[in-house]
Amino acid sequence: MASQTSASGSNVSQFVTPDAPPGGELLGHPKGLFVLFFTEMWERFSFYTMRGILTLYLVQIVLAEMTARDGEAVSGGLADQIYGAYLGFVYAAPLVGGMLADRLLGQRRAIYIGGILMALAHFTLATHAMLVGTVYRLGELNPLFFIGLGLLACGNGFFKPNISTIVGTLYRPEDARRDSAFTIFYMGINVGACASSFMSGAAQKWGWYLGYLAAGIGMIVSVVLFFSGRGTIAERGLPPAGATLVGRGRLRVPNAVLLLVGIVVFIPVAAYLMSIPRYVQYLSYIVGIPVLAYLIFEACRASREEAGRMVTIIVLCMFSLIFWGFFELQGSTITRFAEDKVDRLIFGWELPTAFVANVVNPLLVIFLGIPFTWLWVWLDRRHLEPSSPLKFSLGLLQLALGFLVLWIGASQAGADEKSPLVWLMLAYILFTTGELCLSPVGLSMVTKLSPVRMVGVFMGFWFLVSAVANVITGGKVGPLTEQHGYGPVFLGIAVLIGAAAVVLFVLSPLLKRLMHGIK
Repeated sequence: MASQTSASGSNVSQFVTPDAPPGGELLGHPKGLFVLFFTEMWERFSFYTMRGILTLYLVQIVLAEMTARDGEAVSGGLADQIYGAYLGFVYAAPLVGGMLADRLLGQRRAIYIGGILMALAHFTLATHAMLVGTVYRLGELNPLFFIGLGLLACGNGFFKPNISTIVGTLYRPEDARRDSAFTIFYMGINVGACASSFMSGAAQKWGWYLGYLAAGIGMIVSVVLFFSGRGTIAERGLPPAGATLVGRGRLRVPNAVLLLVGIVVFIPVAAYLMSIPRYVQYLSYIVGIPVLAYLIFEACRASREEAGRMVTIIVLCMFSLIFWGFFELQGSTITRFAEDKVDRLIFGWELPTAFVANVVNPLLVIFLGIPFTWLWVWLDRRHLEPSSPLKFSLGLLQLALGFLVLWIGASQAGADEKSPLVWLMLAYILFTTGELCLSPVGLSMVTKLSPVRMVGVFMGFWFLVSAVANVITGGKVGPLTEQHGYGPVFLGIAVLIGAAAVVLFVLSPLLKRLMHGIK
């Protein structure tokens, strides 16, 4: 209990932002924001390089024997499930990583640990890609591939929630710049993602190992940048008072030993479960329901204002589950749709699927991110800015329209014909505008509505929801496309998301009241 009290006290000090931000300001924001921007940019370069090639790599290399025996429709369905299970672990691990940062490590140490683990993961995958097809036959090194995925999930758990949390500590909860800061930060994500599209396209064309190798180097650059710019975030992200790695926990074992054992156990267990994705689908329900129950319990014993804000986070996270579960199909089902059914010829040159699937969304975020930032600030000055719940509803509506467009494109692609590229591009545009209404706003919403003592837990919950979402959709959508084809599945998804958008729109006034003055 003593360590928990200390952690809470430490976090309070981190969130009291002085009038003069550490390191001064740049473009109206603390300089630390831009250090975090470039740190996250390189981490996202590595993540999206992986996302661009993973499903294709699974179908053509990891599941090559199944593809040759049963066809790409069958292996593609399993690839979608593995991809969903991988994202499930990637987004679930931050719940634990956020708790460890709050109680033991601090955000900075967690980011260093996560960055190093993710670099090792990509180099492991590069090794797999270089060895397969040489002295080893297809399938023989698959355990090495899944160990790489386990390392990635573990590293992301330490890295992802804690860098977002530090962004929030640079601003007071009532600071009107917070949403714009998270939009700027979100642009860093998409600069890295845009650059990754060229790398993933090159990897598909000239060698899969190139993508994994570049991603590993990107993670090393990310960690070096964060270490070099640590002075711009001052005392933020330090370990809670009294928490040390050499200290002994409840089992009388040094905390560092327990942490190392946990990492060593997690990686092979996660790797094994991802190789059999139906196990991850069962696990998502087992983990998700108790966590949700715990947060509801915490809300019930909080003050009236805290409880209302916590309930708002929980409700919006449930709707974000719908958004992210289907949005992330861009890396699996929609990538396979682009590979199988979309005419990618431009001036006689066929664009690599890994490039097409990765480039449009981040490129649009880069160009639209600043206009969206200005839009929220402009509306705020005129007391017209939509509440966070209403922004979420708008995001869902645009995602639904994107899948409706994909249904139109799929309807034009017969057994031997290809859908025009324009439908895929239009869908990506709608996905992007929806994302800008929801994702940076969601990150900001978690940091400003969470009680200070639980900000890491709620940030972890935000990512856990995405984990459950991706496991569920990966487990369901892949087999459905195998049975019914792309068109009917896209139409069903559009109807489901559209209905969710309408429900949230109706709930928005109530949720706004529960936020008790925080926009």
